[in-house]
Amino acid sequence: MQGTVDGFSYGLVTPVVAFLMACLGAALGLSCTVRSLRARGPARAGWLSLGATSLGSGIWTMHFVAMLGFTVQETPVGYDRVLTFAGLGVAVVMAGLGIFVVGYRGATRMALVTGGTLTGLGMASMHYLGMAGVLFEGQFAYDTLTVALSVVIAVVAATAALWAAVSVRGFLAGLGASLVMSAAVSGMHYTGMAALHVHVERAAVAASGETPSSLLLPMLVGPCCFLLLAGVVVVIDPLVVTGGRHPDAPGDRRNGGGVPPGAVRPVSPAPVQGRRGPYETASHGGYRPPRNH
Repeated sequence: MQGTVDGFSYGLVTPVVAFLMACLGAALGLSCTVRSLRARGPARAGWLSLGATSLGSGIWTMHFVAMLGFTVQETPVGYDRVLTFAGLGVAVVMAGLGIFVVGYRGATRMALVTGGTLTGLGMASMHYLGMAGVLFEGQFAYDTLTVALSVVIAVVAATAALWAAVSVRGFLAGLGASLVMSAAVSGMHYTGMAALHVHVERAAVAASGETPSSLLLPMLVGPCCFLLLAGVVVVIDPLVVTGGRHPDAPGDRRNGGGVPPGAVRPVSPAPVQGRRGPYETASHGGYRPPRNH
């Protein structure tokens, strides 16, 4: 028997909230990737790890927030906990591989294509693994061409988002990259759901056991809290304000070698050659008091 699928049981609430969670994860993941390009040693690995976990958590959270609105009218729906959390691991690992390639190889064409492909495949793998964890009296079938389209959307949009994040500077560029990555996650999810056909083996008299919301909401608490904490780490980091080195970093030519922005840069005394007047101009070392003869 063909099942009647409803992916929007709560109207626009679940897709909008899911998109916002994807935006948060994408913004944090891409911001950490950009930050890693300015770091060295363990700091670079730390930023990339935080970015991978943030992006993977955002992908996973987006999927299961959207799945809160998924129902099959002819049968109750549940979720396998092992496969559900395995999807989180796949998303983090695959996203991590993608942004680690970009973080260590830089914004080269090959690095961006490789990183975008890995990240996009991570989105798709997480989605279909998560769908494999859906429990009901029946089975899923997928339209092959639509599934392929969902994977292409994920790969292309992820590659474009990584390129924009590491190649174009500025707040608007970062915001645009986050929106593109979020569109990749959401577009891939709903395109994959459009490929879905449900065959119910037998009709259920009534839904039994835990509802999807009672199962999924507790699972979402941990990743959501992590995303909020990661957001705090990124926001309070001084690099967000300076766009690069710390204001007091030695050798930063943009602000005068360690002078805070807006302060007067000290002028190094120039060697005095010959006799000068009682006062010297700033071009010769700044003000000097008159000498006592």
